Amino acid sequence: MMACPLVLGCHLSTTGGYRAMGETALSIGATTFAFFTRNPRGGNAKALEADDVCGLRQLLEDNGFGPLVAHASYTMNLCSDKASAIDFAHRALADDLARMELLPGNFYNLHPGSHVGQGPDEGIRLIVDGLNEALDKGQSTTVLLETMAGKGSEVGRSFEELARIIDGVREDQLLGVCLDTCHVWDGGYDVRGDFDAVLDEFDRVIGLDRLRALHLNDSKNPCGSHKDRHERIGRGEIGLDAFAAIVVNTRVCGLPMILETPNDLSGYAEEISLLRNLAKDAAGTSRPARGKA
Repeated sequence: MMACPLVLGCHLSTTGGYRAMGETALSIGATTFAFFTRNPRGGNAKALEADDVCGLRQLLEDNGFGPLVAHASYTMNLCSDKASAIDFAHRALADDLARMELLPGNFYNLHPGSHVGQGPDEGIRLIVDGLNEALDKGQSTTVLLETMAGKGSEVGRSFEELARIIDGVREDQLLGVCLDTCHVWDGGYDVRGDFDAVLDEFDRVIGLDRLRALHLNDSKNPCGSHKDRHERIGRGEIGLDAFAAIVVNTRVCGLPMILETPNDLSGYAEEISLLRNLAKDAAGTSRPARGKA
């Protein structure tokens, strides 16, 4: 089987500016990366400099990068039980999507939210309302709903919950899904035992064409734990063999894959190299994936 070009990267800091993120990505062998559009634990968004953003766009084009996967702030909760929190989430989402248009054609990853005791039905209704308000059919950014581990009152703990959100959004062509391997494992989907079966289920419930990116994370906890504790690749319960199979799976191997493991920059460089080597080693021996390509 021919090797599939891997689009690999990790979360990078915006502290040095946008072009600096691209230069850092190149230095660690990445061909995509993720970044927070604003303070991940707060509400502030750093002012953008047009020349800096243009510099990054040129670097991405010159070096054949895949799509970037920006990440919304953790403090955004479209289905909070507090009106002030929902108002902030709506304003931050609109502002982030406007800013993303300076980097056209990329992805914006969003935790759907936590219903904080209101129940998943009300949580889904509020999330749908927020997305319907924010999404503009003229935008170039695709919003990705992230699969969640089911910790606390998280919405998005199953493929069915994500499908219900997508079904309620008018401009649903602007929505996709980012599958987090730790989250779905902790949520009860056995990505270690049979990743193709997980993709089959995703395809049945949501549609594989909605899968636009992956977060590659091992897990500190067993399948179905609903705890969301990331581990380095090959050092957790999912294990190295599973990731060796994932990176050569023809149904996902061309998608941007973002590492969110507990690492520093050198650790990410090692994991990117590890995954590329696993793909090379596995490409000659793996059987083609089942189902739709």
